[in-house]
Amino acid sequence: MFSLYYTALKSLAVKETNRYMRIWVQTLVPPVITTSLYFIIFGNLIGGRIGEMDGFSYMEFIVPGLIMMSAITSSYSNVSSSFFSQKFQKNIEELMIAPVPTHVIIWGFVVGGLGRSILVSALVTIISLFFVPLQVFSWPIIIIALLLTVILFSLAGLLNGIFAQSFDDVSIVPTFVLQPLTYLGGVFYSVAMLPPFWQAVSKINPIVYMISGFRYGFLGKTDVSLWVSISILVLFIAALYFLCWYLIEKGRGLRS
Repeated sequence: MFSLYYTALKSLAVKETNRYMRIWVQTLVPPVITTSLYFIIFGNLIGGRIGEMDGFSYMEFIVPGLIMMSAITSSYSNVSSSFFSQKFQKNIEELMIAPVPTHVIIWGFVVGGLGRSILVSALVTIISLFFVPLQVFSWPIIIIALLLTVILFSLAGLLNGIFAQSFDDVSIVPTFVLQPLTYLGGVFYSVAMLPPFWQAVSKINPIVYMISGFRYGFLGKTDVSLWVSISILVLFIAALYFLCWYLIEKGRGLRS
């Protein structure tokens, strides 16, 4: 039985990997180009005028946030578009009747989002080396923060794919929810710079904790407690995982 589930998981993961690698010009290149523009505009042109932030050059400060922003967008869009495409083409019905548990289906899509976001993160990190030397305070914290964040947004993308009724529904959440929360999550600034009221408001944004924890792995500086960041990530993952499992088990939006 374990062998059957492993084969099913491997097949799903390979299928998802082949999907985004087959169209790598659309899935891997755009984030690298966009991030390069951020480095040039915010890092080189504006960063020199801003000066230091939390004891680091502005370029050094924004690198972790830009890497995380690319990872978040890649993991979310990969899973949401892939799942909805299979639902739209009625291929999802084959998964629903397959003799594998819902957990295998979920992790198959999550692994796909995980692979794409790690590739994008690696490419963005390589690009950053052309602009600023890489500083690493703790590799384990970087890896843990990245993996937890990518898993979380892969699950969020899966949730979007479950509820989406059209391709427009897939793009609404990234445009009107995910992108604003990311920009307001401390990518380009330190939350500690804000007035007390806006600091409190910012801490409602879960992306603040993700970027803060990831930045701590690079710079050893954080706006919020590292353990609070990790705890919130784990809680959100548990909640989204259970919700995705429940909806797929019930066939919400999947069975016509």
